[in-house]
Amino acid sequence: MPGIDMDRAWDLHPQVSVRPEPFGALLYHFGTRKLSFLKDRRLLAVVQGLGDAPTARAACTAAGIPAPELDRYGAALGALHRSAMLVERLVERTP
Repeated sequence: MPGIDMDRAWDLHPQVSVRPEPFGALLYHFGTRKLSFLKDRRLLAVVQGLGDAPTARAACTAAGIPAPELDRYGAALGALHRSAMLVERLVERTP
């Protein structure tokens, strides 16, 4: 499954709520009424860190994801993007 561009900035969609659970987390999108399950606590840490990180790769690094696992996490983030749980953060570019 294709992942997201790990060198871009991403955020949770503003209509998504995250509820941590012992197994990971539940994500609920109030606009689409979709529910997603995160079955990995490290993926939850990545998702929660996206808003503060300049890129998805940086969020993964901050969550302790080793480089050999980045493709797997990128694929998981891609699935969340396709289900409208994540949106690309528009970053103003300076000339």
